[in-house]
Amino acid sequence: MPEQRRGFIYGFAAYLIWGLFPLYWRLLDHSGAIELLAHRVLWSLVTIAILVVVLRKFGQVKALLREPRRRWPLIAAAFLISANWGTYIWAVNHGRVVETSLGYFITPLFTVLLGVVVLKERLRSLQWVALAVAFVAVAGLTIENGRPPWVAIILTFSFGLYGLTKKQAGAGAIEGMAIESATVAPLALAAIVVLGTQGESTVTHHGAGYLTLVLLTGPITAVPLLLFGASATRVSMTTLGLLNYIAPIMQFVCGVLVFHEEMSPMRWAGFGLVWLALVIFTLDSMNRRRRTIAIERAAVTASAV
Repeated sequence: MPEQRRGFIYGFAAYLIWGLFPLYWRLLDHSGAIELLAHRVLWSLVTIAILVVVLRKFGQVKALLREPRRRWPLIAAAFLISANWGTYIWAVNHGRVVETSLGYFITPLFTVLLGVVVLKERLRSLQWVALAVAFVAVAGLTIENGRPPWVAIILTFSFGLYGLTKKQAGAGAIEGMAIESATVAPLALAAIVVLGTQGESTVTHHGAGYLTLVLLTGPITAVPLLLFGASATRVSMTTLGLLNYIAPIMQFVCGVLVFHEEMSPMRWAGFGLVWLALVIFTLDSMNRRRRTIAIERAAVTASAV
C-alpha cells in the first residue's frame, strides 16, 4: 500500500475516533468531569509509559527534559490539554455536544489568527474574510444564547494554544505526551485521593464494566494521537486540514441526531456562517497549495533545461 494512502487511513481513523468520543463519554455520565479527567490523565500516563518502554523512547524523553526551550512548552501544553479534556468531558455529560463541535470547527481559524499574533505571519484577503465571518457567527450565537458560547471558546483557545506550544516544543507524539501526562499526573492522583477520602469517588460503584471503561480512557486517548502522528508524516497539510473536519462534523451529528440537542433557526444560522467561513478558508488554502506546487514544478523544469 502506498505511504500516502496509508497516511490517509491513519488520519481518517484518528479523526473518526475523536468524532465518536461523545458516545464514549456519555457512557461515563455517573462520574463528574474532574474525576474522569483525573483518571484519563493517569491511565494515559500508564499507556504512554508502556509505549515508551516498548518502543525504547527513553533517550528522546530525556533529551526533551534536558532542553528548557522544549521542556517548558510541553509543561504549558499539559495544562492546556487538561483544560481542553476537562471542558469537553463536562460539556458532553451536560448535553452540550453541539457546542463542543462548534469549538473544534472554529479551532483551525483561531490557529491561523495565532499565527498572525504570535508568529507574525501575514494573512491573505480571503483568510481575513473567513475570520470575519466566523466572528459574526460567534456574535450571533452569543446573542441567541444570551451569553457567549463558553464551552466552544474554551475548547478553541485551549486546543489552539496547545497546538502552538507543541509546535514550539517540536516533540514527537509519544515523547511529548509522556512529559505532558507526567506533568499533571500528581494533580490527577491528588484529585482521586481527595475524592476518595470525601466519599465522592464513583468509578468503582457501578460494576466492573463501568470501571473497565474508565481504565480504557488511557488507551483511547493515546491511540488516536499515535494514528494522527503517523498520518502527519505521510500526507500533505492540505489533506490533514480536510481530515480535521471529520471530528466536529461527527460531534455535531451526535449532538443533533443521537442526543437530540435543540437547534433553533438562529443557531442553524450561526453554524451555517461558521461552515461558510471554513469553506472560504479551505478553498483559499487549496488554491494556495496548487499555486505553490505549480511554481515548484516550473522551477524544477527551468533548472532541468
